[in-house]
Amino acid sequence: MTAAAESPEPEWVSPEAYLERERNAASRSEYRDGRIMAMTAGPEEHSLLSVNLTALLHSQLRGGSCRVYNSDLKVRLPNTLRYVYPDATVVCGPSEFQDERKDILTNPTVILEVLSDSTEAYDRGEKWERYQRLPSLREYVLVSQSHATVERYCRQGDLWIYALTSGLEASVMLESIGVTLPLADIYEGITPASLPADENSLPQGD
Repeated sequence: MTAAAESPEPEWVSPEAYLERERNAASRSEYRDGRIMAMTAGPEEHSLLSVNLTALLHSQLRGGSCRVYNSDLKVRLPNTLRYVYPDATVVCGPSEFQDERKDILTNPTVILEVLSDSTEAYDRGEKWERYQRLPSLREYVLVSQSHATVERYCRQGDLWIYALTSGLEASVMLESIGVTLPLADIYEGITPASLPADENSLPQGD
């Protein structure tokens, strides 16, 4: 997601009430177990990374059976009361939606999140744990906002395999959709000096 405020409304709200409100709201909010979490605008780097990712994916996927959606499309997390807005989502084959409004996706193949200071812990922790429950999901991609670094979790049977790619000369391969993303293109428009690839400061996979 772009960015989310961590101050939920105090009252419990039903999923139906959330969706009715959200579909008529001027700004976006996520839904977490009965709480409405307001989303706030991210910095320039976050916006550029999200646009670059969507554009790169679209250019390589066009004409095939997969398509990319931007952060306007919600994803419902199964077996939970959660609706979230990933920064980018890829679906291969027919897209499946919760209802005829077609604004809530239920079968993502790849989910990509741009990390920010306010959302990184959630994207790596609780949100990632919930994403793993999506039967359709094959890859989860985390793009750093402060380092030239992309982390990828790839489903292999019952396991998730972690891989880290860093440095503007490197490229990351999304195996499930046959796409290669050069980090130089992902970070295009962002000053390289603000993207130190200091591996000692990066989180390590399990």
